[in-house]
Amino acid sequence: MEQTAQIATKTEITGDLWSTVLAQLDEVAERLQLDPGIHAMLRQPERELTVAVPVMMDDGHIEVFTGYRVQHSSARGPCKGGIRYHPEVNLNEARALAALMTWKCAVVNVPFGGAKGGVTCNPRQMSEAEICRLTRRYTAMIMPILGPRRDIPAPDVNTNPQVMAWMADTVSMLEGSSVIEVVTGKPVVLGGSLGRKEATGRGVAIVVRETLQRLGRRIEGTRVAVQGFGNVGSVAARLLQEMGCRVVAISDVSGGLYREQGLDVAAIAHYLETHPRSLLADYPTHGGARISNEELLTSDVDVLVPAALEHQIRTDNAAAIQARLIVEGANGPTTRRADDILNERGIIVVPDILANAGGVVVSYLEWVQDLQRFFWEEEEVNTRLEAIMQRSLREVWDFSQAHQVPLRIGAHMLAVRRVAEAIQTRGIFP
Repeated sequence: MEQTAQIATKTEITGDLWSTVLAQLDEVAERLQLDPGIHAMLRQPERELTVAVPVMMDDGHIEVFTGYRVQHSSARGPCKGGIRYHPEVNLNEARALAALMTWKCAVVNVPFGGAKGGVTCNPRQMSEAEICRLTRRYTAMIMPILGPRRDIPAPDVNTNPQVMAWMADTVSMLEGSSVIEVVTGKPVVLGGSLGRKEATGRGVAIVVRETLQRLGRRIEGTRVAVQGFGNVGSVAARLLQEMGCRVVAISDVSGGLYREQGLDVAAIAHYLETHPRSLLADYPTHGGARISNEELLTSDVDVLVPAALEHQIRTDNAAAIQARLIVEGANGPTTRRADDILNERGIIVVPDILANAGGVVVSYLEWVQDLQRFFWEEEEVNTRLEAIMQRSLREVWDFSQAHQVPLRIGAHMLAVRRVAEAIQTRGIFP
């Protein structure tokens, strides 16, 4: 029995994300009694592009990388989604993440469809000059399907505002005119939005606060664990601490820190910002204890924020999770089997397509500012973000209550219904 369980867990961890996304869609389509034709349309991306990306490396040899861009749906507006540079980037991953972006944009009701792209490479083994040349060639190769009213990329895993600046410049040079609105997540000096860098983490913090209020619980003193201390996790942890939470555990790829009295999140973030190559393992414990990522997930806390990688909460650890509220900062951190276990245990899970949508919300706000060439102060951006996240949580909560389903199912049902309504209203061309 134990060997069988280990095999099942391994299959669950290494399972194809695209298959998981399709299975989720099929379940939702059945609940909505979705038109079979529209269901079939949503099971297949509108457009998939695979490109060869030759790059002259610093030592003079040519390396050929493989790049992808997948556009899942443009029914509700231009496609929107990140670009990632990672050794495990592949077409099925791009398909899955593009579909999730479709649902994410729909659930927060911004007028975008979903896309995703990336290049199969290891940027940690490349110089900045090589990454720049990779970015420019990849951009040129996918440019036929890009455009501010067609497909607008953004940063994702191992990409950042500088990569977006290179993409925008490449498109502008080839077009012969300034096209800064072709990407979001740019540096502010090139038309990026104030508040964009913190947007996803801020959205997660807002969702935690609003959910606790709906549950009738005070945020002051709420014990929080945050797995992943990157851009999303560090911002969420800092803001939650400022709201009155006691952040007792955080982690990154090197491991984690736990301190029952609460960690000094601001001091830890400052240390890591000023020591770029450092990890949490290099930070002094200051009376706390070092823990593993696995120990963080099952620590004695009220709220768990998985903000690292996908498939962190699985059948082999779901039963040991002590948090009563999970707010997903990462994409796909909970497997379907684990989700069932959490639901059976009465643990509330705010799903990724809602909880971490702050990034795409402010990407939308950045796109709007770029198109009108009129930019807002950060306070206005944050105010608009908060209003959209509050409204979206309320709509998902009320929809889930009305249909007596968990929040994840409710969020997907609401999103799929909105996309289906757009398809039905537009009609099928020709």
